[in-house]
Amino acid sequence: MLFSRTAVGMDITPHGITVAAVGGGSKAPKLVAHGSAAFPEGKLCILHREPNVLDPGVFVKTVREAYHRLLVKSNQVSVSLPDAAGHVMILDVETRFRSHEEGRDIIRWKLKKSLPYDVSDIHLDYQTLREKENGELSVLVAIISRHVVTQYEDLILEAGIQPNRIDFTAFNLCRPFARRLELGESSLFVAYYEGVLSILVFSEGILEFFRTKELGGTESDMNRVFMEINSSLLIYRDKNAGRELKEVFCFGGSGDVDMFRSVISEASGVEPQALELGRFITLPDGMAGGNGAPTSLCAALGAAMRNL
Repeated sequence: MLFSRTAVGMDITPHGITVAAVGGGSKAPKLVAHGSAAFPEGKLCILHREPNVLDPGVFVKTVREAYHRLLVKSNQVSVSLPDAAGHVMILDVETRFRSHEEGRDIIRWKLKKSLPYDVSDIHLDYQTLREKENGELSVLVAIISRHVVTQYEDLILEAGIQPNRIDFTAFNLCRPFARRLELGESSLFVAYYEGVLSILVFSEGILEFFRTKELGGTESDMNRVFMEINSSLLIYRDKNAGRELKEVFCFGGSGDVDMFRSVISEASGVEPQALELGRFITLPDGMAGGNGAPTSLCAALGAAMRNL
């Protein structure tokens, strides 16, 4: 069967490719197909300066294998890359931008001494989050080496697929739950996925704090999870004195999910609400029963929703 009018997302991890086709529109998204294929061990190494794919032939074969399972007509895909492949930061800028390109130039100049690579060798994009009372702009900045992103683009094209949007995993984990996160006055979102802890704070739906930390391994170390959340919130509260979290949300985790929630509660002082994909996206019959597939599909679903 061929599905039409669908958006496709692809999640790339060190372990393999996951793809999801989503229909139904942005207000009522529905998972209509999904697929995955694993890499042999050691074929992908996530670095921010050098190309990540160590065996291009295997990568292209794996992308095709996963994608062909969707049986979709579209050859366009929104791609989710591991957070460690680039850098994301929230930056305060004193100067207003007359154009998007001027904004890129100003941000490059502002960051040129603090980046771990030559600014001429990066792809940089940004989004203005808010204008502060003092006239400063708060901007969300995403940076990735051209060598890294170009290799991914070229190999996905070689697989016969057009990558039309590229984003990082933490944002794609949030996207399926955006409608709920935007409702809060001040909310914390914590996700543990593929060995990476993501910590994001929103104020009235606008991102105010962002941090990801690779913890490694397949089982989360709850002591480290606590320390990372606690230290992140100390930084956030120091910069936003007097602002307290009203709601806390969590997604994923490995091993004891109840322990994951307990650690988040202890670090934040607020009992977290577990977010479930089935409450925000219509899933095929039988999938919402808890076989583990929805968690592994979250980043691919979030990527696909960029094209709805």
